[in-house]
Amino acid sequence: MTVSGWIVALFLVTLTGVEQVLLSEWGSETERNCSAVPPFLPPTAVNTSLRLQELRADMTAHNITAYIIPGTDAHMSEYIAARDARLAWMSGFTGSAGTAVVTQDRAVLWTDSRYWVQAARQMDCNWEMERDVSISSITSWLIREVKEGDQVGLDPFLFSVDTFAAYSASLSPAKRILKSVLDNLVDKIWTERPPVRADNLTRLPDSFIGRTWQMKVEQIRGQMLENIYQPSALLLSALDETCVGHARQCQLRNVVPGLFNMRGNDIPFNPFFFSYTLLTLDQIWLFVHTERVTPELQEYLKASCNASLCVQLLDYNLVHAHLQMYLEGADVRVWVGTKYTNQALYELLTPEVRLDGTPQTSAYSPVLTTKAVKDSTEQINLREAHIRDAVAVMQLLHRLESSVPEGSETEVTAAKFVDEYRRYSRGPSFETISASGPNAALAHYSPSKETARKLSVDEMYLLDSGGQYLDGTTDITRTVHWGTPTAFQKEAFTRVLMGNIEISRTKFPTWSRGVNIEMLGRRALWEVGLNYGHGTGHGVGNYFGVHEWPVGFQSDNIPFLEGMFTSIEPGYYKENEFGIRIEDVAVTVPAQTTYGSSYLTFETVSLVPYDRKLINTSMLSPEQLQWLNTYYQTIRAKMGPALMGQGLTEVHDWMIKNTEPFLTAGAPVLLTSVSMLLLFLTPALL
Repeated sequence: MTVSGWIVALFLVTLTGVEQVLLSEWGSETERNCSAVPPFLPPTAVNTSLRLQELRADMTAHNITAYIIPGTDAHMSEYIAARDARLAWMSGFTGSAGTAVVTQDRAVLWTDSRYWVQAARQMDCNWEMERDVSISSITSWLIREVKEGDQVGLDPFLFSVDTFAAYSASLSPAKRILKSVLDNLVDKIWTERPPVRADNLTRLPDSFIGRTWQMKVEQIRGQMLENIYQPSALLLSALDETCVGHARQCQLRNVVPGLFNMRGNDIPFNPFFFSYTLLTLDQIWLFVHTERVTPELQEYLKASCNASLCVQLLDYNLVHAHLQMYLEGADVRVWVGTKYTNQALYELLTPEVRLDGTPQTSAYSPVLTTKAVKDSTEQINLREAHIRDAVAVMQLLHRLESSVPEGSETEVTAAKFVDEYRRYSRGPSFETISASGPNAALAHYSPSKETARKLSVDEMYLLDSGGQYLDGTTDITRTVHWGTPTAFQKEAFTRVLMGNIEISRTKFPTWSRGVNIEMLGRRALWEVGLNYGHGTGHGVGNYFGVHEWPVGFQSDNIPFLEGMFTSIEPGYYKENEFGIRIEDVAVTVPAQTTYGSSYLTFETVSLVPYDRKLINTSMLSPEQLQWLNTYYQTIRAKMGPALMGQGLTEVHDWMIKNTEPFLTAGAPVLLTSVSMLLLFLTPALL
């Protein structure tokens, strides 16, 4: 699963007053044509005329020339709840990456190449599209369209400290004024905006976690005391700081990635609930929708007292007012993470509560950076989750190998079956990407009844899926071909595989940044003028979010340390023909070197073989072949017992066939399939 944007749509917007977005079969005839007379709009386009009219009236009332509408929520979440889909409701566009700007006479959407076709199907002719997502592109447009001294409005709850600063850095010198409007203007006209979920929050027993939340609070307070600026409070805004888990449940792990062993269902595919936490050395305030906190939870949190280890429950919507009141105290300094703290709360940090004029900030809060490194228990758990997940993926690939030639499978049925095979999971970790032929060329395509292609032996097929297990979160992508691939398809696949292997086998000093390793995933493609337009990897959690920031290969990811889990996922996409992505999850482990110490390498924990039919072994170096054969030995050793233990004999045989060792130039195969099988079967099975 890719790192920038990640999912083509979290859901199809199905709300009263919002047209359900149904994508018909891919093709230009389903896209709008605003130059035609009369303009042509596909049935998937949303009529936004009245919405824009009402928004512009409110903009006039607030003396705003332009209004910015981002596609996120107040916690900078990757996935958002239906009630926060303001960009989708306003424009009709449901992609996961986009920003809109509305003036009195223009409405413009900025999005990246993954969503250009989708936007042309979903937006009516009130909207223009800019093929970019950068803040510099948006601010340049605003400087052209907005006069000096005019105000550009935004909801500061929907902009992180860093994002707001980036807008301000461009607009302020140009004398365009950013104006914070605390009452969201889209919410004012969205009369049937979905409510907050009514279901109660719940908790996991401490016996399952291993540590009480009180112990975790004291650990965080210890980090506050160690901070050289001596902050008096820590503000937690990202939803994965307060609660951690999967799409139905939320827990905290023993490295203090949050404060309370609680769970909720507010965010798709994630176990989060809307919340903030303000933690001082002697008080704890948890801002939630208090009507969802049961008497049992109140007792668990000791909410009836105000001692240092008692959680004081306040309504979610009071966080702004309460923080403002707290900041009126003496000798107050608040530690915030600028990546996920919203500008509305940060604006309250006046010079009076700053040390030497500088707020107590870091890019990431101590909660996020601490949870990035998994302890030994978490590492064991994640490895076990990937074994169970590999069983499910192998079951699907084995099934498709026989059913696709019969013409009985579609993109939708394949996605459904892989979810069913993950019967030990608590649900998918994201919306499955099941894509055949030209659909796979859209890196974040997810199938629907209207778009699904029948799987065919004549097309490549890409499956990107994952599950949420009690002990870990999984994410894996495999690309296969059941017929005869072309020479170019084999070359492209092999070059993608070479990139995956080169990152996986590299050794690097501890504290190396992923951005300095990332090019290894692209080098084999670059050599022949090929590339891919998404990131190369992202962090993965323990029974948590499938995209666990801040680990990965981007410039703003933190350096690698031992015990970090990341995906490795190079790809290649040929428009209107096919797409290739190979994604594994790997953990950083100590590397042995001849002279140096404190080096790391990656150990792959995903355990599903690659499609042999697509690998041109003559292109691989001896070192790459050796890595591949060793990896296949690992798959046999770990998956043989797992498959036979579930009585999946046919899937086991499929696995053995697809992990046959590859011939190295000039070297015979020393182990036959039978001897390899005997070697790795447990004694109990012999």
